Amino acid sequence: MEKERKNSNPLAEVFGFPIINETIKAKRYRDKKWCPFNNKAPNCTKDKANDPLGVCSIFHNGKPVITCPARFREEWLIVENSAKFAFGEKTKWTSLSEIKLLDAKGQSAGNIDFVLVAYNEKGQLIDFASLEVQGVYISGNLRNPFDNYINNPNSKFDWTTGYSTPKPDYLSSSRKRLIPQMLYKGGIFQTWKKKQTVALQKSFFDTLPELPTVTKEQADIAWFLYDLVLDRSAKQYNLTLVETVYTGFESALLKVTTSEPGNMEDFIHILQNRLDERLEGIPPDAPTLTDIISS
Repeated sequence: MEKERKNSNPLAEVFGFPIINETIKAKRYRDKKWCPFNNKAPNCTKDKANDPLGVCSIFHNGKPVITCPARFREEWLIVENSAKFAFGEKTKWTSLSEIKLLDAKGQSAGNIDFVLVAYNEKGQLIDFASLEVQGVYISGNLRNPFDNYINNPNSKFDWTTGYSTPKPDYLSSSRKRLIPQMLYKGGIFQTWKKKQTVALQKSFFDTLPELPTVTKEQADIAWFLYDLVLDRSAKQYNLTLVETVYTGFESALLKVTTSEPGNMEDFIHILQNRLDERLEGIPPDAPTLTDIISS
């Protein structure tokens, strides 16, 4: 994989396989536009059903970054690990996907990616927990290099234009997606005193503020952090659990929703400059707020 890391190819996996993988299986999945990661249908459905954007992960700083949530479904590791945390080793359980969650007014709070349900010998539900899965949003244009590769698939593909190169947008992924979900849907589960789990790539989690941790037994939320590890002989990336972080609900969400303040004097300078512009550049006779603070 070193060659892809050194050139300008942004495509880490296409329809489930690295582009250096030219096995019959990999070519078959690309030709059929299939998803090997337990998608809702055999076909990839990302972006457009009739012309899917079949990129599972992109290269960033030489490492693959998961951009499609379906990529986390490999071997169902995410549900297995989450169920062990929520119910223990011996409980019977299964998972239900895309379950609508309602608030007290009967309004939709959104869908839970997976609800893990524990049941007894009679098939009666005895407990449940949530699993949210979050890939990474992309800035830049991914469709252009993808279409260029699909029109001429080869292991030496290189995207040399440099125009609008696709990159992971971690900030939007957390602020626009992950955190609102955790606050709204997670708040309901927290009120019910039910365990919550989150599946993320470690590189995404590392962009969040450092969260205060608790023991596994005390945790409201288990953050399961995964990476794509290359099997060089098979020329295939494998989803691998690399770390688990246990947190409370309120302490973790307070940390990620509270901005660290910058220097107030810098902000005052901005305000003073704008005020000077408003007053046609004539500085006020009275001492400025900065002068008062500095004295």
